[in-house]
Amino acid sequence: MSALRRGADAFLFQVMLGLCTFWGVQQVAIKAAAPDIVPMMQAMARSGIAALLVGLVMSWRGDWRRAAGTVPAGLLTGGLFALEFLCIALGLQYTLASHISVFLYTSPIFSALGLHLLLPSERLRRLQWMGIALCFGGITLAFSGGVSLAQMDARMLLGDALGILGGAAWGATTVTIRASRLSEAPPTLTLFYQLAIAFVGLLGLAAVSGQIHQVTLTPLGVGSVLFQGVLVSFASYLIWFWLMRRYLASHLAVFSFMTPLFGVTFGVVLLDEPLSLNFVAGAVLVLLGIFLVNSEPWIRRLLGRAEQGSEP
Repeated sequence: MSALRRGADAFLFQVMLGLCTFWGVQQVAIKAAAPDIVPMMQAMARSGIAALLVGLVMSWRGDWRRAAGTVPAGLLTGGLFALEFLCIALGLQYTLASHISVFLYTSPIFSALGLHLLLPSERLRRLQWMGIALCFGGITLAFSGGVSLAQMDARMLLGDALGILGGAAWGATTVTIRASRLSEAPPTLTLFYQLAIAFVGLLGLAAVSGQIHQVTLTPLGVGSVLFQGVLVSFASYLIWFWLMRRYLASHLAVFSFMTPLFGVTFGVVLLDEPLSLNFVAGAVLVLLGIFLVNSEPWIRRLLGRAEQGSEP
């Protein structure tokens, strides 16, 4: 299958530009609509809407027939997915959307570490270890800008930590999929497990915590939920899986690097969020580290071609 996958082209760049724009504005949409619909209820509603749509697609394609033997991994994957969005929902109550956009996308670092331990074929190379070191160095630098006795700074540190925990949950989800029977299952089945279990889990947590009543149906709140449920959780994820079957994974990973950049930009422009020098410098290191971990195979191929071209 990999031999049939293409390298990057103009079509891939255009599609990924659109996807990364959607993914980058997602945290901003949740934050903007939070006064009307609390983030946990937004995450619950978006998961339910998308699960319904994915379930209809699966019925049309007959993907349910391939669910045998995937339930244990599906439950674990769904639980991790719910934890990821719980961390996002809680984190946005304490920190900036631009911060969550960067820290959430540390997920490739955690998935690379997990796959390194579980799968011999996924052993990390020197350049990837360098990327991991840069990423964690960037996190330390970004956090150092908020260390003070001010209550707001302490709350922001808690929100940033929840963003990183969300990234770790996302990374663990990737590891679970790769190391289980879900790796051979239809992408729609994996996505349905994630969405359906997140919907049930977050609904239960919202009921227990009393947040289930913190909903005001305003145009902004309803629009945010529909944007997340239909365009992000349903349409964009299916497009992403479609691209993964047609393009090299390393090239897709490089383009997805644009998402946190969009997230920070939208947070500053649309929500007027401030950026400290420490966070900007730390975010640059985090993004550079993610880039090195994701694009290491691509970089090695380029270096190999350059060496061949320089030979007399």
